[in-house]
Amino acid sequence: MLIKRQPNVSDHPLVSEITPREIFESRRTFVKQLALGSIAGAGLLEMASREAFAQSAGAQKLAAARNAAYVAADKVTPYKDITTYNNYYEFGTDKADPAKTAGTLKTRPWSVAIEGEVKKPMTLDLDTLMKIAPLEERIYRLRCVEGWSMVIPWIGYSFSELIKKVEPTANAKYVQFVTLADSRQMPGLSDPVLQWPYTEGLRMDEANHPLALLTFGLYGEVLPNQNGAPVRIVLPWKYGFKSAKSIVKIRFLKEQPKTAWNSYAANEYGFYSNVNPAVDHPRWSQASERRIGEDGFFTKKRPTLLFNGYNEVAPLYAGMDLKKYF
Repeated sequence: MLIKRQPNVSDHPLVSEITPREIFESRRTFVKQLALGSIAGAGLLEMASREAFAQSAGAQKLAAARNAAYVAADKVTPYKDITTYNNYYEFGTDKADPAKTAGTLKTRPWSVAIEGEVKKPMTLDLDTLMKIAPLEERIYRLRCVEGWSMVIPWIGYSFSELIKKVEPTANAKYVQFVTLADSRQMPGLSDPVLQWPYTEGLRMDEANHPLALLTFGLYGEVLPNQNGAPVRIVLPWKYGFKSAKSIVKIRFLKEQPKTAWNSYAANEYGFYSNVNPAVDHPRWSQASERRIGEDGFFTKKRPTLLFNGYNEVAPLYAGMDLKKYF
């Protein structure tokens, strides 16, 4: 029997629980000096802060030029929050679990199989996959169905670049993403909260939209394990659970595929799952959100934007009843 468990959204770890105090204190002093003018400009402050975080974590750098056409104007969420407040049920249902347990994930060697309705099915190792198109940094808002949001500098390229390489046939109407499911590496698989492996899907026109980002890094470094290493999809106009992590297979299909959360509770998690403040989750409102790392628990929530503010995707859904196809 499938046991339904709801995630706990209140457990937001303190910085002191995660980062050694000496690192945190030195960074705080450094940022104060920057704010006082020792390094001028908000852009330099952001870059220096990002560099300090990456070095303190011993992260592997990932170079990418920023694409100014895809930069949310919002303040970027601190690295510590991006990497310690996560939804990744394969490593636990608590927000703090993935940062604690995802160290067991082995991201090398890694390959992704592309199959189904394509003229050129192939299996690509990670290095080859990363070279399909130039990597670029894009700052996207990410909105979770549970009511919290982040602003993250992702690194990747438009998924459409990979689509062009494999040449879908005329029968390809949908794309399905299949993620890793290895109980030896992922302790959360012992919990039947979802049917494993985790799967997600898109319509072909959604997958081809330039906002759909095949993602390999964030904040100037390779993806941390808890954020979906080594490759994931990021869809900024949809709720976060649509962005499949640790992808091992991409299928091009004639029929709409099953997806993990829609199979779990179709009345709560629709196939499209576009951010829409007018369509409430059955158990809570979607009209407002709290920005992690910026909005305190008692701070008034900010209004949620249709399509998470990415109105350029609206033509994809012209004529559709967005309350029916939620």
